[in-house]
Amino acid sequence: MKKEDAEMMEKIFDTETIGYAYLYPADKGTRQEGVIAATPENLANYIGSHLHDAEKMIVTDMCDRLILNTCGGYINSCPDQNLCREVNKYLLPVQMGDREAGKVLIVSRDAAEEYLGMEEEAVGMAECSMM
Repeated sequence: MKKEDAEMMEKIFDTETIGYAYLYPADKGTRQEGVIAATPENLANYIGSHLHDAEKMIVTDMCDRLILNTCGGYINSCPDQNLCREVNKYLLPVQMGDREAGKVLIVSRDAAEEYLGMEEEAVGMAECSMM
């Protein structure tokens, strides 16, 4: 596993708001899957960084419940209206061109699964050493 991916996973875990992100490219390319920090600012940065290259984006929580989805770079559905307002506070300036999208806390789904596998292995080894 790459060191950058492990560090990013730690940053995502530190936010305590983890979700799955699915990006469907506008050019009909392969869907991209990732594990994302689902904070309002990070969600806005994720959407804002794909204003022109995404047909749609879907973000769910770890139980696959919808957090939000987009049509292009605009929120289409967000069941939690308080979260929607918070995301829009960060997203609207990006959409208006007043600021650039910030760094997105996200890793590929494959990297996340590798990281979680390593964590599980470490726990197993620790349990075995206690016997």
